[in-house]
Amino acid sequence: MHTCLYFAYGSNLLSTRLGARCASARVVGVAMTEGWTVSFTKPGGDGSGKAGLVQRSGATHPGVVYELTADEMPLLDRIEGVGHGYTREDDFQVTMVDGSTRISTATYMPQRHDPALIPFDWYLALCIAGATEHRFDPQVLAAFQATPSKPDIEDHRPARVAGIKALQAAGHDDWQGMF
Repeated sequence: MHTCLYFAYGSNLLSTRLGARCASARVVGVAMTEGWTVSFTKPGGDGSGKAGLVQRSGATHPGVVYELTADEMPLLDRIEGVGHGYTREDDFQVTMVDGSTRISTATYMPQRHDPALIPFDWYLALCIAGATEHRFDPQVLAAFQATPSKPDIEDHRPARVAGIKALQAAGHDDWQGMF
């Protein structure tokens, strides 16, 4: 079976989140970008900010490399909104945290940024929970925790319900206390 490597840096950092979306997802390890950082300024279809990579000279940022079956990549493309806010980069270079291996992965790049946007609280909680799960540097975790967010007033929004379910499956019943 053919597999692909995928570099997650936003809500898919949380293994239960990606696992609920793509059943074959298996954690390979934590990796670092070079010359990129994460902002929450990618316009989401729901009017909130989503995570997106932004080029910044000298910056590094951690993410999680997952292995997925190749037949699940079109599903992930639809979920991530390829052609509707993101493009997929299939040769995104990252370095595994041990520093010994530089690998090529697929990742999603925002087509535009809007600095006026902020993420919903549940979305940011997914990112914080994923950073915690994979033991990111405390400064990265603190930066996520310091990111402004807003409550999602649409309690039954499918993405919100699925996100909270993934948080709860990972043991974060009190996800609102993560900030």
